[in-house]
Amino acid sequence: MSNSIGKSITLTLSGESHGEMICAVLDGLAAGIPVDEAFVAAQLSKRRPSGITETARVEPDDFRIVSGVFNGMTTGAPVTILIPNVNVKSADYDELRFLARPSHADFVAHVRYAGFEDYRGGGHFSGRITAGIVAAGALAIKALESRGIRLATHILRCGGVDDSAFADFPAEIESLNAKAFPVIDDAAGKKMIEKIEAAGRNGDSLGGKIQTAIIGLDAGVGEPWFDSLEGCISNAMFSIGGIKGVEFGLGFGFAEGTGSELNDPWTVDGGKIVTSSNNNGGINGGMSNGMPVVFNCAVKPTPSISKEQDTVDLLSGQPAKLCVKGRHDPAIIRRICIVVSSLTAIVLCDMLALRYGRDFLSATRQCDGND
Repeated sequence: MSNSIGKSITLTLSGESHGEMICAVLDGLAAGIPVDEAFVAAQLSKRRPSGITETARVEPDDFRIVSGVFNGMTTGAPVTILIPNVNVKSADYDELRFLARPSHADFVAHVRYAGFEDYRGGGHFSGRITAGIVAAGALAIKALESRGIRLATHILRCGGVDDSAFADFPAEIESLNAKAFPVIDDAAGKKMIEKIEAAGRNGDSLGGKIQTAIIGLDAGVGEPWFDSLEGCISNAMFSIGGIKGVEFGLGFGFAEGTGSELNDPWTVDGGKIVTSSNNNGGINGGMSNGMPVVFNCAVKPTPSISKEQDTVDLLSGQPAKLCVKGRHDPAIIRRICIVVSSLTAIVLCDMLALRYGRDFLSATRQCDGND
């Protein structure tokens, strides 16, 4: 089982949905990076369920940083974060023990781990594990901000309702990071919430599309071919169970136009080389080109729904029916936004460390990215 990502700065996750706790280990961070525990708590609160549009399972996420931080600064040792699970109702899953929930990992986990997997709440495959990503990502986000790199994720489409795409990047990133429901257009957000509530009342769920933007990233971060910026970000995104598609810039929209229409012409603005459009989403040749990095992710509808569905009994091998009971989100799209931003930040820290060295992110080192 592979539970780590990164080369220079690595994240390792452990824990289960109904186990004792979630654990995240962020290794490779330089010494001297400030750690703001209030910010970690605030980031975790963005992932926490809120209102009737999301699951009734609300965990307090009273995390503890048990290593790698001393006097509010990283020490250079691995940072270990523990997040207890306290609000569990494992009995909700007793009837589902051998009924494979459609679009869940139940069947493949049963095959891969020979029936020894923890099935309660999806076990290690549960979205609950992403709490560790958000906690570790909070440290990465602050480290990036110290170098002028900022990012945010918003809901671009849900329930047939579209939000505005990124346009005024600095202002919109700042605004989104302060919002409980991350949309640029609040009127669109209100309509999305209505659609999610309606799906929940009908025992169903919704998916959608989210959009992430990164600003302040200098040109030249990434590698050609197998460690491209797109490849590393995509690899991370597809580790999140609800993500089923990733596109950068226009993405599949490139299939609908010509080079003369969709190329990004180079120009000079205030002495800086930039592009007059950003159809490539800030990446050329696998590396950042200095423009905002923009990518979209497709989020599937929450698989756990209360409508009757077809399945198979894993003990008998015979067809069966099931209605998923318990506490589930009619849409995970709001909560997944902070997970995507957090994991993106960790990937960026790793790629910057590979490009400039681990000390690049340390507050004690003054460098401009060219040394």
